[in-house]
Amino acid sequence: MDASSSRAAVTKTADSKGRSHVESLARGLAVLKAFGDQHAQLTLSDMARIVSLPRASVRRSLLTLQELGYVQSDGRLFSLSPQVLTLARAYLESSPVPRLAQGFLENLSESLGQSCSLSVLHGDEVIYIARSTRRRIGSLHRDVGAHLPAHCTSMGRVLLAALPDSDLDSFLAGAELQSFTPYTVTGKSDLRAILEKVRRNGYCLLDQELEIDLRSIAVPVQSASGRTIAAMNVSAQASRSPKKQLTERFLPALREAAMKMRPLLIG
Repeated sequence: MDASSSRAAVTKTADSKGRSHVESLARGLAVLKAFGDQHAQLTLSDMARIVSLPRASVRRSLLTLQELGYVQSDGRLFSLSPQVLTLARAYLESSPVPRLAQGFLENLSESLGQSCSLSVLHGDEVIYIARSTRRRIGSLHRDVGAHLPAHCTSMGRVLLAALPDSDLDSFLAGAELQSFTPYTVTGKSDLRAILEKVRRNGYCLLDQELEIDLRSIAVPVQSASGRTIAAMNVSAQASRSPKKQLTERFLPALREAAMKMRPLLIG
């Protein structure tokens, strides 16, 4: 997570305080989330700058997390310990969706020869909760647990399109639509029009808006009651996979998998 994302998370938490709010817990989680690809090891000063919290508060959080085994240190630099993986494992083992979807993703990936993923919406990002990879493409890490901006990902747009109008209005009002390539849509009115089209069509085709030479197509994954609970996609190299292939070959396979999953997802 970058510095601006960490600050936003802390601010959002602070704004939502109530009688049940435990600020020390919120700060500890903000500290954990500050680590990432670009911040694998951090000093106390680095961490305080990233999460925009006082050094004393960050120090207490880091020492508590170290005592609990989630953070390790050489005396100056702090980093996450492998025990953090138990938190992710707890979610993956307690939620039926990733476990149920994995077999469908494996079959899709095998038949199409491409990477297939399942994600959920969290704030203004999508979080990958299941994935099957047959071919590593792109420079961004997309393993389970990875988070990417919702506004310029196929799964993100499918999930945004499924939101009630009031929630979508709130998202667009507060969203910062960052540009990643020359093709990224950053106009809010333009994005709204795209999302309305996604609603009508029941899928989203994304063409190199997140990364050059990367195309993807996604469909909603609905529960037995008809509620959209996740999105599933297939991604491929744009230079090797024309749009027609995505809509004529990949899309029917995605829809069939989502349809077979639906009666198995209660809720």
